[in-house]
Order: sequence, then C-alpha cells, then structure tokens
Amino acid sequence: MSLRERITSDLTDAMRARDAVRLSTLRLIQAAIKDRDIAARAEDRCKGCGEDEILALLQKLVKQREDSAAVYETAGRLDLAEREQREAEIVRSYLPEPMDDKAIAEAAREVVEELDAAGLKDMGRCMGALKERYTGRMDFARAGKEVRTLLQDPA
Repeated sequence: MSLRERITSDLTDAMRARDAVRLSTLRLIQAAIKDRDIAARAEDRCKGCGEDEILALLQKLVKQREDSAAVYETAGRLDLAEREQREAEIVRSYLPEPMDDKAIAEAAREVVEELDAAGLKDMGRCMGALKERYTGRMDFARAGKEVRTLLQDPA
C-alpha cells in the first residue's frame, strides 16, 4: 500500500472514529499533497508528486508543527502547544524510522568518499546526493554539519 493510499485509508478510519485531531491533521496532509500534485502538473509531470516528495513534505509538516509548539509554549499557550505536538506525532507516524547520529555520520562519510569531495565547494553536491538517497529518514541539518566537518577536516 502506497503512502498516499495509507493516508486516505486512515482518514476514513479517523472519520469513523470521530477523532477530530487526527482527522484534521490527515486532511491537512492530503491538502498539502494535492497542492504539490498541482505544482508537479505545472512542471509537466503528469502523475503528480512521487513518494520521495511526499516524504519531504511530511518532514516539512513535522518541522512546522514542532516550531509552532515551541512558540506556543513560550507564549504560555500549553493547550495549543500540546495540539501541535500531537499533530506532529500523527504526521511523524507516516515517516520511515529516522536515522540515528551514527548512521547519518556513516552516510555522510560514504557520500563524501564516493563523490571524491575535496572542500566546501563540494558541499552542495554531497547534500544533494544525501537528499536523493535518504529523503524522509535523515535530519539534513545534522547531515550538513557532518559533511561540513568532513570537508573541512578530511582526516
């Protein structure tokens, strides 16, 4: 079952269960995917966005929810912060298991060696290769720090 089909199925289940938070979150996900599909059609990709793009979109939605929760906590709106955190958990449930720091470091080292990257000028190529291979599984902020460290100090 594809990710798109799983989201649609879970949306129906949330409607039956009358789970308001899950239902609104899944509708938000579907709307975001539909927007991405429309943008893909404008780029002459008839089938819409692919699985990798959906994973990247889900990562972005999780990050937005976490940022919003932090802002709400700072403002003392714990009820809204809690809802944002719950939405982030729902979205995160559709992402593959995230890579730990050790796996990120190993993947970064592999890409740097494979591309024969020599300096910071190769940072973009390395990050592009990592994004192509590990979309939805890797924290690219951590990966960027790791690649930068490897390129500055190739020891």
